[in-house]
Amino acid sequence: MTQHIDPAQLDARALAAYIQHTKIAVGTTRDQMLTHLQEAVDYGFDAAMVAGSWVPLAAEVLAGTGITVASALDFPTVGVMTSAGKAAEAAELVRLGARELDIGVQIGWLKSGDYDGFREDIAGVVRASGVPVKVMLELPLLTDAEKEAAVELAVEAGATYLKNASSGAIETANPASIRYLVERAPAGVLVKASGGITTRAQVIELLAAGAAKVGTSAGIAIVTDTSDDETTSY
Repeated sequence: MTQHIDPAQLDARALAAYIQHTKIAVGTTRDQMLTHLQEAVDYGFDAAMVAGSWVPLAAEVLAGTGITVASALDFPTVGVMTSAGKAAEAAELVRLGARELDIGVQIGWLKSGDYDGFREDIAGVVRASGVPVKVMLELPLLTDAEKEAAVELAVEAGATYLKNASSGAIETANPASIRYLVERAPAGVLVKASGGITTRAQVIELLAAGAAKVGTSAGIAIVTDTSDDETTSY
């Protein structure tokens, strides 16, 4: 169901509650990560999205704050892990403190007609982790028929969230892609928007289209309605 959101009703704190504050840049230092985690607390973001190597630190710093520790796997190069390796990494990240996982999918298998393999790759993570799993569907890389199949298979596999893309390198999140997923998501399956989200106006449009969460590294610029020239595309 589309959310009817009046931008005037969303102050900075209310808007932050929809945003998963992301920092996965290569070369991130401990001090930079500590700053990122403190930002998540100070601004009240829904989650801190961090690379798996930083999950233990994030879990320690965010304990008791109400901010979710989230991580991603088979990413940023999507679909390169073995299914067994992906499931094992998912279990390890949860053991270390991650409470949500965003995962890449086997686009090549889907395009090869290996629907069972595509589905089971996702399902293995769902079973191994026991936490909400967000599936990056990479919609712009798919034909219309492949999009329909990807959504159906991800839902069958137990996905909690459908995502339009993994990053801005694939797609700048837009209302049309979000509505496409919302219209096909059954009850209990939500949609997360991701990719090139840098402004408050974009977030409002995506939420109005039905997104339940938004992933971006520009969270502070968005909630303060200022520009951020150093924003990455994730």
